[in-house]
Amino acid sequence: MAFLLQGRLPVNQDLLLMQKGMSMRKVRSKNWKKLRYFRLQDDGMTVWHARQAGGSAKPSFSISDVETVREGHESELLRSLAEEFPLEQGFTVVFHGRRSNLDLVANSVDEARIWMQGLQLLVDFVTSMDQQEWQDQWLSDWFQRGDKNQDGRMTFQEVQRLLRLMNVEMDQEYAFQLFQTADTSQSGTLEGEEFVQFYKALTKRPEVQEIFENFSADGQKLTLLEFVDFLREEQKEGDHASDLALELIDRYEPSESGKLWHVLSMDGFLSYLCSKDGDIFNPTCRPIYQDMTQPLSHYYINSSHNTYLVGDQLCGQSSVEGYIRALKRGCRCVEVDIWDGPSGEPIVYHGHTLTSRILFKDVVATVAQYAFQTSDYPVILSLENHCSWEQQQIMVQHLTEILGELLLRTTLDGLLPTQLPSPEELRRKVLVKGKKLRTLEEDLEEEEEEEELEPELEGEQEDEPELEAQFESESQKLSPRSKDKKKEKVVMCPLFCPPPCCEVMVQAPISKPGVLLFPKQKFKPSLCPSLSALVVYLKSVSFHSFTHSREHYRFYEISSFSETKAKSLIKEAGNEFVQHNVWQLSRVYPSGLRTDSSNYNPQELWNAGCQMVAMNVQTAGLEMDIHDGLFRQNGGCGYVLKPDFLRDAQSSFHPERPISPCKAQTLIIQVISGQQLPKVNKTKEGSIVDPLVRVEIFGIRPDTTYQETNYVENNGFNPYWGQTLCFRVLVPELALLRFVVKDYDWKSRHDFVGQYTLPWTCMKQGYRHIHLLSKDGTSLQPASIFVHICTREGLEGDES
Repeated sequence: MAFLLQGRLPVNQDLLLMQKGMSMRKVRSKNWKKLRYFRLQDDGMTVWHARQAGGSAKPSFSISDVETVREGHESELLRSLAEEFPLEQGFTVVFHGRRSNLDLVANSVDEARIWMQGLQLLVDFVTSMDQQEWQDQWLSDWFQRGDKNQDGRMTFQEVQRLLRLMNVEMDQEYAFQLFQTADTSQSGTLEGEEFVQFYKALTKRPEVQEIFENFSADGQKLTLLEFVDFLREEQKEGDHASDLALELIDRYEPSESGKLWHVLSMDGFLSYLCSKDGDIFNPTCRPIYQDMTQPLSHYYINSSHNTYLVGDQLCGQSSVEGYIRALKRGCRCVEVDIWDGPSGEPIVYHGHTLTSRILFKDVVATVAQYAFQTSDYPVILSLENHCSWEQQQIMVQHLTEILGELLLRTTLDGLLPTQLPSPEELRRKVLVKGKKLRTLEEDLEEEEEEEELEPELEGEQEDEPELEAQFESESQKLSPRSKDKKKEKVVMCPLFCPPPCCEVMVQAPISKPGVLLFPKQKFKPSLCPSLSALVVYLKSVSFHSFTHSREHYRFYEISSFSETKAKSLIKEAGNEFVQHNVWQLSRVYPSGLRTDSSNYNPQELWNAGCQMVAMNVQTAGLEMDIHDGLFRQNGGCGYVLKPDFLRDAQSSFHPERPISPCKAQTLIIQVISGQQLPKVNKTKEGSIVDPLVRVEIFGIRPDTTYQETNYVENNGFNPYWGQTLCFRVLVPELALLRFVVKDYDWKSRHDFVGQYTLPWTCMKQGYRHIHLLSKDGTSLQPASIFVHICTREGLEGDES
């Protein structure tokens, strides 16, 4: 079956050499480096490996799983082995989703180049494949798996085995009938086009045929007018249905005569329904379609927690790969925990744990390289600074030298703003979020004075007396003990940071041991002024109350909340939280008890308008499906405009007690059928799924619910449900839909098969296919479910 794609595969010397096979070292760690024999299969789409040439081989990876190929010097692991293996001989295969990278070391620079260029050529080829080519590839893959003796033809016994592999339990007599019909050469085997015909017979879609015939006068084709009627009546395409019909016929009708006469055959109709144009996700929501000129506080911002971790919070690995993956999936706020490191170089890790350490300068270099590959909109570096004065200065040096012009160092026009800037104004800028010694007003005032005086500042400066006074004042507010008269006047460190953060420290004779106090005359603030100056629009401040924030804080100050605190505030003062989030940014982070890097449901925080709901992006699951579902829209740029009632400073919206359902809607979903669902237990050849579909809605509390279909026994290939589910939603602007396919199990929890999550506002009506994603968020193509969607204004059954 390789013939299906080999005609289009590029003829390339590198690919021919890869198909002969080469020995390379597979590197997992500094201690695990083993020689393996890698070979590109004849289909050009899979790489197998064995312990040695001629040995028993097994699949290593499919080209469709590969995102890109990196050079050896870009790998942390290979860099650590540079003395053992020349970096020029190494390269890294990077996969979609959360699958670990594959580090390989070839025997020579030339062999490394052959594999790097060859793999990237195939990745580019797969990326450019159209829908029909994907279908051909899928068929080719199945033929390879079914053709057990690899002779290029399939006996009926091999076909029976293939059906089990494909999740189909079929009557043997009917299967043999399909086999004989397809075996036009009467050779007792299927090869080439015969297998294609067998597959077509197997995948007939009677439910689609019925829809087609309902609109076709002769049952053979849809005329232009008939297709326009279908688009208007069922697909709710509105006034542009006529123009759209012409575009779709030209795009999906396989016959040239059909295109010429503006008619659509059954094959063309099915191609349209299976395409992006027939997808449940509205194609107008895929590119950047929202207003990007509003203040930052008016957007949900794709945010990551402890971004450096690729595992758990206690013993997990810290890696720049965490930043690469987060930034490439659209994260616009990444977190960096910085501590004093050896040799004067700051390090990044989860403090006071066994997580591994990486260099701060490597993190900054990674941000500089990957920040704007996926999106041009601003990246926020959320700094958790635990460093000494000296290493903070090194931090400043790395930030300014490595990021260069990308780093925002002052307000956009040098003037004092009245509100936060917009994502559009901050394009391709990196913003620092962190503590700040002074107000933005004071910073700008000093800059203005410096410009007027043009002083020459060389060497180290003395500590500024106004800073000293400011810290004394702040500390007196913070500490009730500051009013006590002592022989030696002291003030508490305003940042409560561990030593050594100041020049001189004394232990005060107070009831709470361990609280450090500082002699006034030798006070040196724990925050380095040059690092403080890099914080412009995102000054971190402690939250006391919403009243305190309104009275004392400025729009460029941001508070962080644990998930527990934020949820408590929503219950106690939901409307105040909504109004607070109109003018000021809020960041929410997972509970410290989530040592396994699990996640919380971000929806509850989004309901209150919280912009930066930070997730452990390394952990797949329901919560990340919801997160990815929201940020799938607007070009995946990492910024999503909040609904208008969450951008109104006078908003009366309360997420726990929503307003009357004036904009409420009823959603009616007919779950019709499924196509080519993957096996759950791939190790058991005879196991076949019993699929059911669960539709979940996440939004405000009254809207959060689910319903599910019955299960279909022993059919993951083309199950039919034909069941209707009905939902009533009060606040559709905040709702997300999650379609989940599960394998029914009466003994235990149903097994996950696939899912797809999207915002209500991005949902198309009519007959739609939902293309499923794995637990990891990668495509399960061609697995899908076929549904009919209908929304109605108001709640079903209302007199109005």
